Amino acid sequence: MSNGNTVVYRSTWPWRVAASLATAAVVLSGCGSGDDGKAAGPSPSAPSRSPAAATSRSPSAAASASSSGGDASSLTPFEADPAKVPRTKSRAEALAAAVALKPQGWGADFRAQRPAVSTPGTVAVLDGQCRWERRALPKGVLASLSLYSEIPAADGKGELKVSAAVTVHTTVRDADERLASTLEEPLRCRQQQVRTDERISELISAATPYGQGNNTYADDQVVEIGSYLTGNSKQTYRWYVTRLGTVTLAVSVKGAKGYSDNELDKYTSHANVTMLNRVEFELGGDS
Repeated sequence: MSNGNTVVYRSTWPWRVAASLATAAVVLSGCGSGDDGKAAGPSPSAPSRSPAAATSRSPSAAASASSSGGDASSLTPFEADPAKVPRTKSRAEALAAAVALKPQGWGADFRAQRPAVSTPGTVAVLDGQCRWERRALPKGVLASLSLYSEIPAADGKGELKVSAAVTVHTTVRDADERLASTLEEPLRCRQQQVRTDERISELISAATPYGQGNNTYADDQVVEIGSYLTGNSKQTYRWYVTRLGTVTLAVSVKGAKGYSDNELDKYTSHANVTMLNRVEFELGGDS
């Protein structure tokens, strides 16, 4: 359960989430060299369909909704209380605020970035030129919130930047489309511009729907990895987007000097576990 930043974890979740994320990262690393807080910083997505990715989209997309777009698939680890699923902008905003991980939720060494929160009423979009920008919420999205945190550079280590984002969709179909789009984006834009002097490159992605691999905790998950380039600096970049019902959760991390990939995995798996628990607490029938 969650109250503010306090979470009581399901005993089986932490290692399963960690195993799933670590396994996906290893697989992706062997294959090659996106509100969501795409860039682990204050400028991080909205769907953009690509025919080239039709065969790679998550299998859950076809099964996750009826023709009305609102019915959840029977293959799901969690059934929300229909009365608690947000249908209005205000309720969706309240849910996003309750779920999104604040700096202290990441760990004692974290603080808020500047700016610390995304612009209200917007979502990050990868445009036709593979540049990230924020736009007004599209149809099918009730609310989206991204919080940006960091560990300042100290003791020989660089500045570690992370983000946690929550997007509340109108229907399961809309949320599932978001995951499919996330999976496709690296095919369309293997290099993506974040700011004038910052970009993400060498991007590859993979999906793990519920019931596959170690995913016993979410309806679907997409992992995207690559390199984050700032000037002449090149660091590990990872982005995880997870769906539970009508809610998508996104966690990103931009590595830094002195941090191992194992440490980055621990931060991302902790963030995923925490926010998944919060979604279940907020929308579950027994909360």
